[in-house]
Amino acid sequence: MSISAKTYGQDNVQIQLSSFQGKGGATEYHALLSLVNPFLTFENGLEELQTAYASLTAALPSGTAAVFRRYFLSDAANQTEEVIKQDRKNPFCALSVVQQAPMNGTKTALWAYLLSDVTTHAHPSMFEASHNGYRHLWSAGLSNKAANSEYQTRILFNDYVRQLAEQECTLAANCLRTWLFVQNIDINYAGVVKARREVFATQNLTEKTHYIASTGIEGRHADPSVLVQMDAYAVGGIRPEQIQYLYAPTHLNPTYEYGVTFERGVAVTYGDRKQIYISGTASIDNRGEIVSPGNILLQTERMLENITALLKETGATAGDIMQAIVYLRDTGDYHSVRQYLKENHPQLPHIIVLASVCRPGWLIETECIAVTEADAPAFAPL
Repeated sequence: MSISAKTYGQDNVQIQLSSFQGKGGATEYHALLSLVNPFLTFENGLEELQTAYASLTAALPSGTAAVFRRYFLSDAANQTEEVIKQDRKNPFCALSVVQQAPMNGTKTALWAYLLSDVTTHAHPSMFEASHNGYRHLWSAGLSNKAANSEYQTRILFNDYVRQLAEQECTLAANCLRTWLFVQNIDINYAGVVKARREVFATQNLTEKTHYIASTGIEGRHADPSVLVQMDAYAVGGIRPEQIQYLYAPTHLNPTYEYGVTFERGVAVTYGDRKQIYISGTASIDNRGEIVSPGNILLQTERMLENITALLKETGATAGDIMQAIVYLRDTGDYHSVRQYLKENHPQLPHIIVLASVCRPGWLIETECIAVTEADAPAFAPL
């Protein structure tokens, strides 16, 4: 795996690019694009971001296609329309737009995931990238305007179950990762938890089977009536023996013990690599308690220790992380966390955004994606 950082556009955009090339499989890329000039207007910053992204994609090998992009905005109500308009200049893919302000004082940032040598197809509700018998199905920006967060979440998952069925997939067998962005999470998360648990029970997703790796975090839609929006990733053509759920019981407890229903992480073994999706992870112990309440640096340390423990179950380390999103509740913690990461994890490709975690006492949370080499001839390469 290679990781590089480059600044484009007269020092206005920083790109952190991670790539992994397996034997016989697709090359995958994670690009994190951040503005570094907080004095740019939204329009000028977005233009700089799009120019840098175009330069990046033009420099990648021929046959590389974006399959997923997510924009992090400081003001979704006033920025989303222009983001969607400008993004149309790029080749189509699953597009996620969420209000989670970049914490460096700029107005927008971008995460893009790209694959080489894939065949792409846009379905009504998801974007497909297929290669070597696998169908990677990305869904983004799913939402509705039902009366409350519980009803919205129930509709989201029931609709997604139907959408998967149209692709001959199921929630239990094929969905590997979800992201739930919740407006005013301190109020609305309880409804999300209730609806998800009830829908999962109908899909044979229980404490006795498994759940799905997930992040449930503060995030706003452009429309204030949307209390919950969802992104999701599923793979058609995958076999049960390729999937490993992660627990790290020395550090974390099963989520169902405190009433929620998601997996701490999931690893998927392909013939040439192992992909690892770590759910949003906070400063928690194996009794489900907050570690170091009120102390941002100690919470950051414990959070990263938990992530390391989850990665260790797969044989991976923090050095295998291709991208990470760091969520902070308090803008006043940004400089401390940024300095901590710079000193202790200088090679970590990441962006830091403003988003409250699902429990008020958790000051910070991080999700990440890691990749390691694998030699598993029983399975096709990615």
